[in-house]
Amino acid sequence: MKSKLLNTILLLLLLTSALQAADKINVVTTLSTYANVVKYVGGDKVKVNYIVAGDQDAHFVRPKPSYAMLLSNADLFVSTGLDLELWVPSLVDMSKNDNIRSGQKGFVAAYDGIKLLDKPSVLSRSEGGLHIYGNPHITTSPLNLKVIAENIAIGLEKIDPVNSDYYRLNSKSFQKNIDNKTFGEDLVNLMGGTLLTKLANNGTLIDFLSSKEYKGKMMIDYLGGWMKEALPLRGKKIVAYHKNWIYFQEIFGFEIIGYVEPKPGIPPSPKHVEELVQEMKKNNVKVLLAANYFDENKVRRICEKVGAIPVIVPMFVDGAPNTKNVYKLFDLWISELNKAFRN
Repeated sequence: MKSKLLNTILLLLLLTSALQAADKINVVTTLSTYANVVKYVGGDKVKVNYIVAGDQDAHFVRPKPSYAMLLSNADLFVSTGLDLELWVPSLVDMSKNDNIRSGQKGFVAAYDGIKLLDKPSVLSRSEGGLHIYGNPHITTSPLNLKVIAENIAIGLEKIDPVNSDYYRLNSKSFQKNIDNKTFGEDLVNLMGGTLLTKLANNGTLIDFLSSKEYKGKMMIDYLGGWMKEALPLRGKKIVAYHKNWIYFQEIFGFEIIGYVEPKPGIPPSPKHVEELVQEMKKNNVKVLLAANYFDENKVRRICEKVGAIPVIVPMFVDGAPNTKNVYKLFDLWISELNKAFRN
């Protein structure tokens, strides 16, 4: 009798769990970073899968049937919405899920509302893997993540309007956390995240804080978070492998004087590498920043020629140990760059 009762209870628990899972909104994202933001915004009302791993190049993904199967069951699909993931249309076609096509209720373009940088003045194949709308590597600015969270909240509301307040509250909470992590709580409480974001995106925040005083202290002394941690990077010159750090560079104020790729997506020739090495020597560049999906040996060989330090980091969440969320990812990028410049 006890055995039957136990089996009945177990069966009821399994059925309850299955029903709860069925009630969740099924979200698929291209990038692991978007998936992480979805978890913050969607909370316990979403189930999330992603296609591009944290240590994978988002430009180059083969549209596998398994990915199409994921999308076929998706209620919501989050993609950058630019020309980073050029494989997306083929995958959506394979999925036969018309609800997640661009422009439909089940599609979220993460970039919507973000000021795109590095828009090309010349459209030509000779320029390499050109992004015609602007640089699509929007996840490298923490402030862009606030816009992405808002876009995801709007997408979830369309699918599940009953829980609209829940998604909006979670989005606001995430945005506040990003403000606090970026600028420090003291400065956010003093000036507000909206104004700080505007000044940071305009590149005038540090000058503004350095010229103003509040209660007997210079306002720069109220600065905390990543902006304070990254102050030693401001004005420093580095070389990067690919043009995927422009938003990070703009916020934190260092200068990229050259790239291992002569043009985006074009492998470096021996001649280009030699010219880059000479440029690094001329500018006394001691740091080379690269995503960890590029050829690590090539990065290290270039560094050896000039005595530079390679900073090889994941581009997206979960791309390396201790990068399980966006906060840990930015912690890693800034700490690794600071460590390299201290050596």
